[in-house]
Amino acid sequence: QVQLVESGGGLVQPGGSLRLSCAASSSITSIFLMGWFRQAPGKQRELVAAIKAGGGTMYADSVKGRFTISRDNAKNTVYLQMNDLKPEDTAVYYCSVRLTILSDFSSWGQGTQVTVSS
Repeated sequence: QVQLVESGGGLVQPGGSLRLSCAASSSITSIFLMGWFRQAPGKQRELVAAIKAGGGTMYADSVKGRFTISRDNAKNTVYLQMNDLKPEDTAVYYCSVRLTILSDFSSWGQGTQVTVSS
């Protein structure tokens, strides 16, 4: 089972940017789908962005045009570039993987806190 470690969170002012990283313990080249989720206090965990092995991406409507997901297979790492951050983006961000098209998301990381506040 692949292990995931997120990093890059922090405190940022509205309008600012952060780049999150998710480092995997093994090769991600053949992983079907890698995703970034977030969970705010009192809310359910939601899928923010995902990227397929072939590079195809999807985004939640709330982050389209502001967030960009990418993957570096050589470094076994997935990134989430977050621009024009808003207070409602405040949450713990997690990465996870769907190993195959038939599997569900699994192998959650410990999460990284993102706080957007002035």
